[in-house]
Amino acid sequence: MSLRIGFDLDGVLADMETELVRQAERLFGEPMTRVLQQRAQHPETAEKPDEQELSERIPESIPRLVSLQMTVKQERRLWHHVETIDGFWETLAEIEPGAIARLATLATERRWEIMFMTKRPETLGAPAQVQTQRWLVAQGFTLPSVFVVHGSRGLVADALALDFVVDDRPENCLDVVVDSKARAILIWREDEKLLPVTARRLGVGVVKSVDECLNILSQVDSANRERPGFVDRMKRRLGFRQPAGV
Repeated sequence: MSLRIGFDLDGVLADMETELVRQAERLFGEPMTRVLQQRAQHPETAEKPDEQELSERIPESIPRLVSLQMTVKQERRLWHHVETIDGFWETLAEIEPGAIARLATLATERRWEIMFMTKRPETLGAPAQVQTQRWLVAQGFTLPSVFVVHGSRGLVADALALDFVVDDRPENCLDVVVDSKARAILIWREDEKLLPVTARRLGVGVVKSVDECLNILSQVDSANRERPGFVDRMKRRLGFRQPAGV
């Protein structure tokens, strides 16, 4: 059977962070943005939030910006600014240039079914789903299936009967492991020492790039085609251990 694979977008394929930092510079000024970046790199120096700020929350539907140590009010203000930009989601750069085109080629050659998943909020212009589809086509992936999702990625993976889900957030990968039968692949470009222990313990596969991820998926797919009963052992050899209690 063909592999069914879910790919997260922002932080995996699309460079949302760089564009949000650029928009923050427009909104708050370059000096303030540099201060927010320094605080993110050294969170121990950041001021403690007051009780009113602690009581506020960023909606779950809004992607979190981790490269800037922003207050809730600042983050809300930034997203309100982004919502006024016509076609914002079509302006992003690809994190690994050529990765989407390679994914498209592999999907065609190996008959993979690819679902792109995101929780992007709406901006001016076309709906976020349509903007995302246009962006993927521009990067070389024709006729992309895009799902704007909220809540557990694992429940979505289970509903779509996915075999693998590729994400850059450990919490999303853990949702996949807990709430579905899919295997989670975490794109972790940071220091491995910062990787949550639970990710490895629960059998999440960890790679440093989309390129490495595609190599592994190709190996798993080849093993499945050559020896269907061998695929589980191949997954374990590549780091996709069976979660505890399963």
